[in-house]
Amino acid sequence: MRIYITDLEAYNNGHLVGSWYQLPMNEDLLAESIENELQRGRDICGDSHFHEEIFLSDSECSYMEIEEYSNLTKLNEIAESMESIDKDGVKAITFLMENHFVKDIFEAIESYEDSVRIYEDSTMEDIAYDLIQECYGLDGIPDIIANNIDYEKIGKDLEIEGSYYKVGSDTYEYIG
Repeated sequence: MRIYITDLEAYNNGHLVGSWYQLPMNEDLLAESIENELQRGRDICGDSHFHEEIFLSDSECSYMEIEEYSNLTKLNEIAESMESIDKDGVKAITFLMENHFVKDIFEAIESYEDSVRIYEDSTMEDIAYDLIQECYGLDGIPDIIANNIDYEKIGKDLEIEGSYYKVGSDTYEYIG
C-alpha cells in the first residue's frame, strides 16, 4: 500500500506539498512523516497559514479503495496485517471486498480463509470433475457410469446455484 500524503492548507493555497509513503511503517515514523509534510507546507506558504491537516491525494492499493481522509493509523494497521498474507489470500480478500460479502477489510482479513476457495485457471467443468472426485471418488464407480457423467452440465448447475464467480481466468467459490 502506497499513499501520497498532502498538506491540505498548502493545497488550498495552490501548492501541492506532499510525498509518497509505503505502508506499513513505524508509528513514530508515520507521525514524523506527517509533520514533515506540514512543515514543508509552512515553509512554502509562510507561517501565517494554519497547517494542521493532511489528506491523501493519491494511493496505490490492490485490495481496497482508499479515501482522501482515511485514518492513517487504521491504514497502517491494515497494511501491517496484509504483509503476512500470501498472494491467494490477497486475491480472496479483494474478492470479498469487491463483492460486498464483508462490511470492512478487517472482517475480510479475519474470514477469508474459511469463506473463499479459489480455483486458478479452472472452468466450471473442471470444478465439477474435482467435486465429484472429492465427494464420491471415481475409482469405485463402474467405467460405464464414470465415462458418462456430464461434468459440463453439473458445472453449469453449480454456476447457477450462485456461489461461484468468474474473475479473470480464476473461479471463486464463496462458501460464506
